Amino acid sequence: MEYAVLGVMVPLLGCLLSAASSTRPECSIMQEIEEERSQCLAEIVGDNQTSGCRRQWDNITCWPEAEVGEVVVRPCPKYFRFLTSFLRNVTRNCTSQGWTDVYPAPYDVACGFDSNSTPEEEQTVFYGTVKTCYTIGHTLSLIALTAAMIILCLFRKLHCTRNYIHMHLFMSFIMRAIAVFIKDVILFESGESEHCFVSSVGCKAMMVFFQYCVMANFFWLLVEGLYLHTLLVISFFSERKYFWWYILIGWGAPSLFITAWTIVRIYFFDVGCWEEVVESPFWWIIKTPILVSILVNFILFICIIRILVQKLHSPDVGHNETSQYSRLAKSTLLLIPLFGIHYIMFAFFPDNFKAEVKLVFELVVGSFQGFVVAVLYCFLNGEVQAELKRKWRRWHLERFLGSDMKYHHPSLGSNGTNFSTQISMLTKCSPKTRRCSGFQAEFSLV
Repeated sequence: MEYAVLGVMVPLLGCLLSAASSTRPECSIMQEIEEERSQCLAEIVGDNQTSGCRRQWDNITCWPEAEVGEVVVRPCPKYFRFLTSFLRNVTRNCTSQGWTDVYPAPYDVACGFDSNSTPEEEQTVFYGTVKTCYTIGHTLSLIALTAAMIILCLFRKLHCTRNYIHMHLFMSFIMRAIAVFIKDVILFESGESEHCFVSSVGCKAMMVFFQYCVMANFFWLLVEGLYLHTLLVISFFSERKYFWWYILIGWGAPSLFITAWTIVRIYFFDVGCWEEVVESPFWWIIKTPILVSILVNFILFICIIRILVQKLHSPDVGHNETSQYSRLAKSTLLLIPLFGIHYIMFAFFPDNFKAEVKLVFELVVGSFQGFVVAVLYCFLNGEVQAELKRKWRRWHLERFLGSDMKYHHPSLGSNGTNFSTQISMLTKCSPKTRRCSGFQAEFSLV
């Protein structure tokens, strides 16, 4: 009977717990049950009672030793608090034949579980929808970011410190999306629960990689804010020197925190696949730097807005500079709220505060963040568009002139010289090309 109750309760509790944890939820319940079982079995070994009913673990509750005729009342297991706000009691009698069944009803009824009133189906649909949405979001982000990385790498004219920082940000989003897919396959698609207690080194390594990718993504968002703020505050600075500091912040700082967290988990909390983070005190090793990065980025956002407003309204700023700062303002306002505002909304609230709304903001909205950043900072970038148009026009010219030359047979040297000269002249003298260059200079995003 107890096993049957567990078979019904664990999936339901797992569904409800998933609102408070980004990990496989039933592990919280199973680990709690395992702790109570271990404590009960340890106490059974030390029992010396020879008459009456001995201490017993019935797979849900630990019943203490009792004399014949004694009525034992025990509170319902702690994990029933997820199902009802009124924790009740369960009762068993000690008879000459041993323990009686739980009364006045089985565990599920006695402890307040009502399958008709518990929104199991609605909860399952909600969390399934959230998982589907963030899977779609990470997929779109992965595709868009990969295309953006290819474009920024191929065109040498786009190589500069600003785009190098964007590329590192894109890579952090790509790594985060890949880590989410791997984690979901290992923890949610396998259909097994052994990792809740004993897990392979590979599973733990996967969680270390996942936590590193998440933290690195937050730190590269911080680097974007630092770079834009430095660009506005300092007129002349060594971009190369600052760039290496940005590399240390974006990739190096998360390495230190994740290494510390890994060492602590190995020696002090080596439980399961290390995916249980909400109730662990060691979770603050990861959570604190992420919260600090969110807070600093939000402060930088406010400072940048203030500086931009001052510069844009300054009478000493010329028309061209004003246009430049206007472009900077647009790009800053499009990016920094994207990675600052929706995180700051729930960053400093408890994990169980508005859990469903928090899930939507952090998992669903966050999954599309990489896609939006790729669109804003690559596909809508004036420099990128101008370079793509130039390459496209040049390719068409080469095809046209190449097909036209099939009908002429001048000398090879003359043909080669004419061919390259024509392309060069057409590229330089085309009115469309001049307009494209002007567009590039006028609407280039930061």
